[in-house]
Amino acid sequence: MWFKHLHLYRLHDTEVIPLEALEERLAEQAFRPLGGSEATRLGWRTPGGRTSPRFVHEVQGHRLLSALRQERVLPSAVVREEVEERAADREAAEGRPLPRRERQAIKEQVYEEFLPRAFVRSQRLDLWWDTRGGLIGVNASSRKRAEEILDLLRQTLGSLKVTPLATQMLPIRAMTAWLSDPQQRPEGLVLGDQVELKAKDEGVVRARQMDLDSDEIKQLLENDRQVTRLALEVEGQLAWTLHDDLALKSLRFADAVIDEAAQADDGDDAILRLETDFALMAQTLAPVISQLTRWLGGEASAQEGGAAALAQQ
Repeated sequence: MWFKHLHLYRLHDTEVIPLEALEERLAEQAFRPLGGSEATRLGWRTPGGRTSPRFVHEVQGHRLLSALRQERVLPSAVVREEVEERAADREAAEGRPLPRRERQAIKEQVYEEFLPRAFVRSQRLDLWWDTRGGLIGVNASSRKRAEEILDLLRQTLGSLKVTPLATQMLPIRAMTAWLSDPQQRPEGLVLGDQVELKAKDEGVVRARQMDLDSDEIKQLLENDRQVTRLALEVEGQLAWTLHDDLALKSLRFADAVIDEAAQADDGDDAILRLETDFALMAQTLAPVISQLTRWLGGEASAQEGGAAALAQQ
C-alpha cells in the first residue's frame, strides 16, 4: 500500500471527526458497481480489501482511507466509425448532407447504445489524513483524480475546507536555484538524476540518468530555462520527483524504511501488515513534507499561493 504519488492539501477550520462517526459516514457512501448506463462511479472501499469490514484505519493520528473509481472505456474510434456509417446511410437515404446538430444527435445515440457494452476500468485511490498536522495527501497520478476523492470526502462529511498546499517560494523558482547553484541547496537535500526544463519559446528538455551538475545542464540553465520537475532525495528516508505544482511523484522509500516494515512481526495478519506499513509510510512522509516546506520558504496562505502562481505565468 506504499504510495507512489502525493498531492498535498491543507485543511482549514475543520474539526477532526471521531473515528466511529467517520466510519459510519464512509459506509454510507460505499462503492457500488456501475449501472448499465453509468459512465463513471466513485465510492469508498475498505483499505484492507473485501475481507475487511473497516473503511478507515488510524495509527497515531494518521488515517488511511481508500476509494474505488470505475469508468466505462469506450474507444473514440469505435464511436466515430459507427457515427460515420449511420450518417452516411442517412445522407444517402435523404439525399442531403447532415448538419452538425444531427450528427451530434447520432453520436449521442451511439454512445448511449454502446456504453453498456464497454469494458470497465477500475482504479484505487488512497488518502492519507494527518489529523494532527492538518494535512491530507492523495495517492493519485493526477491532480484531477485527487480532486475527485476530495469531492467524495466533502460529500461524505457534508463540508470540507481544503486548499492545495502552497509555499512562500514557488517550486519552479526553488528548483531552478538549487540546480543552478549548489551553494543554494538546503543541507540534507540530495539531487537525483532526472530533470525537466522549460523555456517559453523553446519547448521542453527532459534528462534521465544524468549528472545534473554537468556542463550540459548548466548551459541549458544559462539559456533562461526553468526547472519544472526535479528528482530529489532525503537520504535514508525518501526519494521523489518534485513537480512545479508541488506534487510529489514517483515516490521511492529508502531501503531502511522498507526493511523496517519487512522485519515487523505481523503474525501473518494482513490488516496488521497494512497498518504497520501505513504507519511507517506516514512517519516518513510527515517530516519530509515539513522539511520540504521549510526549504521552500515556509507555508503560504491559499491566497498568497494563488497570487504567486499567477505572477509566474
